[in-house]
Amino acid sequence: MITLHGTPRSRALRVSWLLEELNVDWQFRFINFAKGDNRSKAFLALNPSGKMPVIEDGDLVLTESAAILRYLAEKYGKGQFLPQPGTVQSAKHEEWVSFVICELEQALWSMGKHRFALPEEQRLTTMLPVATFEFDRAAKIAESWVPESGYLLGEQFTVADVLLTQTLMWATAFKQTIPPKLGAYLARVQTRPALVAVLEKTEAIAKAAQAE
Repeated sequence: MITLHGTPRSRALRVSWLLEELNVDWQFRFINFAKGDNRSKAFLALNPSGKMPVIEDGDLVLTESAAILRYLAEKYGKGQFLPQPGTVQSAKHEEWVSFVICELEQALWSMGKHRFALPEEQRLTTMLPVATFEFDRAAKIAESWVPESGYLLGEQFTVADVLLTQTLMWATAFKQTIPPKLGAYLARVQTRPALVAVLEKTEAIAKAAQAE
């Protein structure tokens, strides 16, 4: 049984979504940041940064969403979700993964840090327009790369699609402007049944935990 620690619509969504796509046995443990669950001794023993997602798979404890997705896809994917190593498709996949995390996501995380994540005395409102500029610049590049139809690599749904889609959902929640082709990509990919199902599942668990 794989255990995922996180909240429904954070980076943990990347992991819960792939777990649902993989159809493996897993459970969700809601981390209530408002109550300081991420600062508990038990959670900090799993991830000293106090961040999520975190998975436990047997004796393995793994953090960092991209690393978790690759591990899950390699171990449980049966040849799906990752292109064959050493191919052009694999190279393009890794390019997308790096771009999403280093360019698109970092701008959004800058916004998040200076809106709510950092201690108040460390937040700079002047960072927000800078981060928006960075996101818009990265989104323009992604817009030029994303295909008109299908997934990032054609017909194969991959880890890169999980990363990009969740990041664009994050951007939408932050009221960022999504270019039209990128928006069309988001609209078609976020209808995947596994994503719809896992949001219902994790949000129900979170709601029940918060009611206790």
